[in-house]
Amino acid sequence: MHDELVDHLARSTPLSRGEALRVVQDVLAYFDETTEEFVRRRHRELQAQGLVNATIFERIATDLGYRAVSPPELSLRQLRRIVYG
Repeated sequence: MHDELVDHLARSTPLSRGEALRVVQDVLAYFDETTEEFVRRRHRELQAQGLVNATIFERIATDLGYRAVSPPELSLRQLRRIVYG
């Protein structure tokens, strides 16, 4: 599906074609993540680093602005609801 990109990566990096394909698939999967999936994943990651929720939700709110396709701005309350229901 993305043969041209895979071929370009294989030519311009030390990656084999198979490795380049895997990189492309991983990147596409990362950007295919829904807002809810992203919020839950980031919450787990930041919590594992020992951060407290007040800091975590502020960081997630900032991180969302850097996504390839930014979702509408979510309040800290909306972020908590995504994580905790």
